[in-house]
Amino acid sequence: MNPPLAERMRPQNLDEFIGQEHLVGKGAVLRKMIDSGRVPSLIFWGPPGVGKTTLAYIIANTLHAPFYKLSAINSGVKDVRDVIEKAKSERFFDAASPILFIDEIHRFSKSQQDSLLNAVETGVITLIGATTENPSFEVIRPLLSRCQVYVLKPLERKDLEILLHRALTQDIFLKEKEIEVKETNALFRFSGGDARKLLNIIELVVMAENSNKIVITDDSVTNRIQENPAAYDKEGEMHYDIISAFIKSIRGSDPDAAIYWLARMVAGGEDPAFIARRLVISAAEDIGLANPNALLLANACFDTLQKIGWPEGRIVLAETAIYLATSPKSNSAYLAIDKALNEVEHSGNLPVPLHLRNAPTALMKELDYGKDYKYAHDFEGNFIEQDYLPPEIKNHRFWEPQDNPSEAKLKDRMKKLWGNKK
Repeated sequence: MNPPLAERMRPQNLDEFIGQEHLVGKGAVLRKMIDSGRVPSLIFWGPPGVGKTTLAYIIANTLHAPFYKLSAINSGVKDVRDVIEKAKSERFFDAASPILFIDEIHRFSKSQQDSLLNAVETGVITLIGATTENPSFEVIRPLLSRCQVYVLKPLERKDLEILLHRALTQDIFLKEKEIEVKETNALFRFSGGDARKLLNIIELVVMAENSNKIVITDDSVTNRIQENPAAYDKEGEMHYDIISAFIKSIRGSDPDAAIYWLARMVAGGEDPAFIARRLVISAAEDIGLANPNALLLANACFDTLQKIGWPEGRIVLAETAIYLATSPKSNSAYLAIDKALNEVEHSGNLPVPLHLRNAPTALMKELDYGKDYKYAHDFEGNFIEQDYLPPEIKNHRFWEPQDNPSEAKLKDRMKKLWGNKK
């Protein structure tokens, strides 16, 4: 049986690797490490199909290092210890440390991660972990401190175009066929920046034709995927599509749809903590100041799941999902921080006004640090008008209250305190 197209097209070296120019392009930080032959323990964080596993293979091949691979889904502490013992026996003084690649390292428990610490610290192994989740939440601090974390991005359209051309012209089977690509919008839309998905879709469309002459159009791609929606995802998981539908249903205030997509994830064996984290994010991003209690409930949901586990945890998730879906919505905080970040990028590090600076020493006081600062609690209503922004942007407004009862109250309070200035 022939391996799938995605496996046949797996790059063997950095020159064949597509995307992630910020890491492995000429002169980029990871490229320099690999070329020098000195690679520390790493964690690759990014969505599926962007090259995390492939980069681990390439590093091992380039360094001529023994390579071990474990999946966090079906490996335990014993498996980790067995690999470490093998690595010790294969470690030579002048040779590169054996590489242990752990896929989905965010699913490793604390005890499993603890079992890696000594081997990583002493250099018995070079750890390369791959995760789709924020490692600062999922990887224990002692292990995280021993690893460099690199963020991998979804492939851009130009990267997907290169991959498509390479597959059609270099794959041992596809190059024997007469394949004309008339349209690419559906190909690239359904792949979503995921190289593996793109190759799986191409293979699905080509295998569905009995002729050696094949024309790929947006309609042909869409029709094939609608006939077999899981076929372009070889692992049978629509992880990101379903969580997207779930969050968009909450954002769209449809509790029935939210519960349906939640049920799909529960039935599919999704990690409950993954769902709970997305609920916390949604509570802050989509509901925000329109109902601050939403964030409290989402946090309580996350904490409760840790205490009661499964299957009762599904009830807590359902309660939270319905509450968030039926809550009033506001993204004013989300927009405010993005607006402020854009201003920081534009105006740079503006100096803190003297009256707002901390003055812990006599010299700082002599330099007027903190001079003329007015302590709000010394004034009626615990408020006194003064400037809190650098003078260059003192009239900028970043937060714009939205049309809901909760923010209307906040808006009225600001109006009372600041007049037309806020």
